[in-house]
Amino acid sequence: MKLSRILVKFGPFGGLLFVYTLFAILCPSQFVSFYNLKTMITQMVIIGIGALGMTIVIISGGIDLSVGSQVALCTVVTASSLNFMSGSDPGVLIPIIAAVLGISACAVCGFFNGIIVAKMRIVPFIVTLGMMQIARGIAKWVGKEQTVVTPVNWLQNLMLIDPKPGWLVFAPGVWLTVAFLGILAIVLKRTIFGRYTFALGSNASTARLCGVNVAAYRVWTYVLCGAFTGLAGVMQYANLTVGDPTAATGMELDIIAAVVIGGGSLNGGEGSAHGSIVGALIMAVLRNGCNMLDVPNYVQDIIIGAIIICAVMIDRLRHSVRF
Repeated sequence: MKLSRILVKFGPFGGLLFVYTLFAILCPSQFVSFYNLKTMITQMVIIGIGALGMTIVIISGGIDLSVGSQVALCTVVTASSLNFMSGSDPGVLIPIIAAVLGISACAVCGFFNGIIVAKMRIVPFIVTLGMMQIARGIAKWVGKEQTVVTPVNWLQNLMLIDPKPGWLVFAPGVWLTVAFLGILAIVLKRTIFGRYTFALGSNASTARLCGVNVAAYRVWTYVLCGAFTGLAGVMQYANLTVGDPTAATGMELDIIAAVVIGGGSLNGGEGSAHGSIVGALIMAVLRNGCNMLDVPNYVQDIIIGAIIICAVMIDRLRHSVRF
């Protein structure tokens, strides 16, 4: 196996081990506790699920800057739907319908992103930058520019560090993340859609000559990214317990960072579901450890920004130098 492939496959795991070991040495008494481990894994869920969707788009050679605004939109749609359909006791079915509506709203955003990118052939950066503003504006309109408070419902238990029932050990959102990680890993490696997604990112012109409907598959990558983002939005609602049109500002950068740190290439054609989750875990460990060391937020942002630049530089070196 070439050195470049080894770095892609095992590099993120080495980075995670290094970061965890570093903070375990710097603050051993609190950081290495099992409760803190559960906290970090739970904190990873929102970024991790969003990163799974972003992985599909980045592998296909695109990018989506609107995911943070879509997360906020999902929280507001979910919360507003709950209030519209239920009284003081939403029951079991109504929260499911509300969550589906929130996820669907994000999938629709992804559909429009994909249609404009594929049919109009506009750079994804510009299209999704515009959608970032549109989705945020719709979220503020639906939420009437304020948080949307909802009655107590079971969706709010999805991000509990100490879950109910206790035998789950980790929050239900963690197990959902694991399930979708497995599904996406199989889809990318074992299905025609996965092979075509890699083909789009490697060389879209060659894929077209081979008979791939490039436009249709590109639209689907953005729709799936939107659906995953909507699921992350449901987790954000569970975390906040309200719909918030101002939530997740800047989250798109953390999600993209997780994919890049996990081995995804902004040039397209490379990336993996497990790598993106490891990247999200690295982000969670970094923020958790820095908080324990009382590192200011602006310093954390600088550190994460530097890591993103380093990850992109390494990716460029891998493509320019043959090991």
